[in-house]
Amino acid sequence: MKAGVLVLAGMAASLAAAPVQAGEVVITVTDLRSTKGVVRACMTTRADIFPKCIKDPNAHRVVVPAAQKLEIRFTGVKPGQYAIALLHDENNNGKADRAMGMMPKEGYGFSRDAPVNMAPPKFKDAVFTLAEGINRFTIKMRYFL
Repeated sequence: MKAGVLVLAGMAASLAAAPVQAGEVVITVTDLRSTKGVVRACMTTRADIFPKCIKDPNAHRVVVPAAQKLEIRFTGVKPGQYAIALLHDENNNGKADRAMGMMPKEGYGFSRDAPVNMAPPKFKDAVFTLAEGINRFTIKMRYFL
């Protein structure tokens, strides 16, 4: 009986020491208004800087050419709490262009289809839990102008 308890304890210890498996995030982007420029995608765990996750050195980032059918992948992502921000940078100048200093001229999208009400969404509105394995999301691109 004691040997069985030791075996179970050993198994529990080895399971606890097992490394966390990385996951993959696959994003299908819909409603791009053109195939001009690129789509910039950024995924972060940091609520304090979202959606400007360019300021997060640990963020997952990718830039892909805009296309009618667009899929974005992040690989090697540890399980946790993340939020995604997309920018359709139609002129590929590396920034979100604005009209009258406020309104976005280019497309944007966020995980969980987080609402935009006169300001970018809060992290809490876009956050999702990433599990091991493949995690699929659809993000609709939106345009103010």
